[in-house]
Amino acid sequence: MISFLVSLVALVIGYFLYGRFVERVFGPDDRVTPALAKADGVDFIVMPNWKIFMIQFLNIAGTGPIFGAIMGAKFGPAAYLWIVLGCIFAGATHDYLSGMLSMRNDGAGLPELIGKYLGKTTKQVMLVFSVFLLIMVGAVFVYSPAKILGGLWEPAFIVDSVGPYVFWVAIIFIYYLIATMLPIDKIIGKIYPLFAFSLLFMAVALMVMLFVKQPDIPELWEKLPVESLANGSIFPCLFITIACGAISGFHATQSPLMARCVKSERMGRPIFYGAMITEGIVALIWATVAMYFFYNQPTPGYELLDGATVKDGAPTIVNEICNSWLGVFGGILAMLGVVAAPITSGDTALRSARLIIADFIKLSQKSITKRFYICIPLFAAVVALVLWDMNEDIKAATIEGYVSGFEKLWSWFGWSNQTLAVFTLWAVTVYLAQQKKPYMITLVPALFMTVVCTTFFVSVQAFSMPEKQANIVALCTFVIALVWFIIWYMKFKKSQKTIK
Repeated sequence: MISFLVSLVALVIGYFLYGRFVERVFGPDDRVTPALAKADGVDFIVMPNWKIFMIQFLNIAGTGPIFGAIMGAKFGPAAYLWIVLGCIFAGATHDYLSGMLSMRNDGAGLPELIGKYLGKTTKQVMLVFSVFLLIMVGAVFVYSPAKILGGLWEPAFIVDSVGPYVFWVAIIFIYYLIATMLPIDKIIGKIYPLFAFSLLFMAVALMVMLFVKQPDIPELWEKLPVESLANGSIFPCLFITIACGAISGFHATQSPLMARCVKSERMGRPIFYGAMITEGIVALIWATVAMYFFYNQPTPGYELLDGATVKDGAPTIVNEICNSWLGVFGGILAMLGVVAAPITSGDTALRSARLIIADFIKLSQKSITKRFYICIPLFAAVVALVLWDMNEDIKAATIEGYVSGFEKLWSWFGWSNQTLAVFTLWAVTVYLAQQKKPYMITLVPALFMTVVCTTFFVSVQAFSMPEKQANIVALCTFVIALVWFIIWYMKFKKSQKTIK
């Protein structure tokens, strides 16, 4: 528990010290924000700061800091280091600067920002990449909550005629369409703060129980008491597994939603940097709870709760821990966590996709008819991906060793998510260099995440390359990325001298 307490304090101090430093680097001022300059009553709407913070927190969080932290806790207390250092120096910095850059560029979406600083070709690649990532988020967060709700209840005649879970998939899709189409203050602005509060309340309640129970879990300076349950090596798997809570490229697709609703640039640090630190605290709590579940001495939590059977599924662990520690009320909170939170992540993902496409084709979204033009093909793509997911799930249930569609999607989502963070960090680094600001604050995370994503791709995701060869590829990638930046920076400085 000492490692947990130190990590918790470090995150809070990080917000006040490093967060303030990053804020000074960017330099917010009193200029008119897009929420005022481009007010349209749909996406550009001034909202209260507390509400924007809660929506931003839920948008970037969902179940990410819960599920990712649970899976990452299998690596032991090393998860603490990644959550703390990643959140303060990479994730919160990434979220703040991408959100503020969007605000400075009329509420531009991520592909527009990347294109401005990394070139038109990169913009086009990132347009396809980010929209596909958001479609994956929408698909992943339709089927998983539908399965949970279907396990509780669904109409028998629908199950008999078209199969299981179809009823709830349809209900969630209807909600997605409504939430994506309506002005942001009608549904998202009203119910998201309530869901965000429930996630925060659940985390605080579990933290209180941690202090009550005082579990004997491994500290940073100790070896794991039992063999690690994690599949794969700490590097690079830990840094892909724990994304939300450390750094996540998905956040940069969500920040423009709130950048279009902020009245003053000076609220950027509490909204963007602060929401990420809050998410880091939630991830830290769940990582600690999960370490109790996996590694508590002398008896792991799963032996006390479930007859000595390790539950690998994060939703199952959430349900068991909440029901055991928090009773009936905890079970309700757990249900909100594993059902409502992913659904809210899905609908904001599709809203972001709609806006990104609209920005690219220069189509105003004030008219509901024009919103339909984009939503119809967008939702058709999500439906196709969900149908594929459901078909793969059926195969996994009947064929031994067959990997489910959810697992395949989640694996690609994890890598794509962190790769998006790489491009965002490089874009922000170029911006800071152009503005003659301390670009090292994003250059170092950009280089690190470039190596992580490359190593994961060649060793785990695509080619199953042996560790030694993967490390050589990663080293080459690091050198190439650094040399590329140095060459670009020297050319940029030379061009500035020529202008003078």
